[in-house]
Amino acid sequence: MSVVIVVGAQWGDEGKGKVVDLFTERAEMVVRYGGGANAGHTLVIEGVKLVTHLVPSGVCHPGKACVLGDGMVIDPHTLLDEIKDCQSRGLLMRNELLIGLGAHVILPYHKLLDGLREDHSAKRGKSIGTTRRGIGPAYEAKAARKGVRMRDLAKPERVRELVAANLDEMIPLIQYLGGETPSKSDISKWIDDALAAGDKLRPYTGDAGRYVDETIKAGKHVLFEGAQGCLLDLDHGTYPYVTSSSTIAAGACQSAGIGPTRVDAVVGITKAYATRVGEGPFPTEIPGEAGDRLRKAGGEFGATTGRPRRCGWLDLPALRMGVRLSGMTSLALTKLDVLGGLGEVSVCVAYKLDGKELDEPPTDPEDIARAEPVYRKFPGWDRLPSEAHDIADLPTSARAYVDTIQGMAGVPFCLVSVGPDRAETIRLSDPFA
Repeated sequence: MSVVIVVGAQWGDEGKGKVVDLFTERAEMVVRYGGGANAGHTLVIEGVKLVTHLVPSGVCHPGKACVLGDGMVIDPHTLLDEIKDCQSRGLLMRNELLIGLGAHVILPYHKLLDGLREDHSAKRGKSIGTTRRGIGPAYEAKAARKGVRMRDLAKPERVRELVAANLDEMIPLIQYLGGETPSKSDISKWIDDALAAGDKLRPYTGDAGRYVDETIKAGKHVLFEGAQGCLLDLDHGTYPYVTSSSTIAAGACQSAGIGPTRVDAVVGITKAYATRVGEGPFPTEIPGEAGDRLRKAGGEFGATTGRPRRCGWLDLPALRMGVRLSGMTSLALTKLDVLGGLGEVSVCVAYKLDGKELDEPPTDPEDIARAEPVYRKFPGWDRLPSEAHDIADLPTSARAYVDTIQGMAGVPFCLVSVGPDRAETIRLSDPFA
C-alpha cells in the first residue's frame, strides 16, 4: 500500500497533469481533492491533447477509479461536459467516477458575483485576477453554511430554500456592484438546470471519503491530485492573491476524509522556470520580449481561461517554502526543454530585503514585492534529447542546473520532464515504491 499526494510547488500550472498521468500507471485510484473548474490540467498522450478541469488527470488510464473529493466546488454542467468528452474517447466507461456527496455546487449566481467583483476591483486597481468561475463565492456560501451540496440536488425543495437564502443576501451586493437583478424566471431556470444536472450526475455520487479509506485499507495504491499550487493556499499563500481552498498537501486529508497517518509520500511539481496567472507579487518575473519568448516556447496560456501567464526565472526561496508547507518528499521537474536555446539561464537563490538575505519569501505580500532576487546564472543549452532516459543523457549545463535546484531545494527529484508527451520523461525513482 502507498498513498501519494501530488501538489503544485509554485503558483499552479506546473504540469501536474502529466505527472499525475504518469503516476497513475501504478495507482488503482486517483482523487482530486480541492478547488473546482478554476484548474486546468493538459495531458498530451501520443500527440493527442485532453484538457481536464474537474475530472482527475488519471482519467486517461481506463479501469482506474477517479474520485472528486468532498472539499471541491463543482460546476455540474462543466462536469457533465467533461464526462461526455471523456466517454467519447472511451474513458470513464465502467463506473470509474465517484463524486463526493459533500462537494459543493457552483450555481450561476456564484459566477455572476465573481465577475462583478473582479470588474469592480479592477476599476479601483485592486483586482485579484480570479478565473470568474464562481469558486470564491461558492466557498463563501460553504463557510456560511448556506451552500448547495451534491447531495442536495436530489431534494428540490431544499435547493430552492438554499438558493432563496443565498440570494436574499447576494442581490443587494449584485446591485451595488452594478449587476442586473436576477429575475424570477432566471432564478427558476438556474434551479431547474441544477436539478436536471443533478439527476444526470446522481449515478456517479456517493460516500467518497469512506470509499477512499476502504481502498487504502485494502492495500491499494492511491494518488491524490492537487489543484493550483502551494503559494496560492488560502492560509499560507501570498494572501490576498490566493485561491479560496487549501492547496497544500494537508488539504488532501481534509477534503477526502482520511487521516494524515495514511499518507506515505508527497511529490511537489515545479517547472524549470516560474509562472503566475492573475495579480500578486512575482519577484522573478521577466519583463518584455524575453518574457514573451518564454511564454510562447512554453505555451504559457491558461488551460481554463486562455489568459497569458506571467513568466519568470525559477524562484528557489518560493520553492523551498512550498517544500516546507507540504512536507514534500520528492520533486518532479517539468518543462526543462522550454529553456533550451537560451544563451543563459538564471535561477533566484535568495532574496534581499532591507539589507538582509532571505532563503524563503517574507510573509507580507508588500515585502515580497519589494524583495530583490539574488540570481545565479548558468550557461544555456540547445534542444534536449526527447529520448533521454537518464540525467547523464542531458547536456552538461542542463545537468548542472538540475543538480543546483535539487541541492538547494533540499529534496531529490523523482522525475525530470524533457517534453510534453508521456514518453519524454526521465524517471529517477518511484514514489509508490
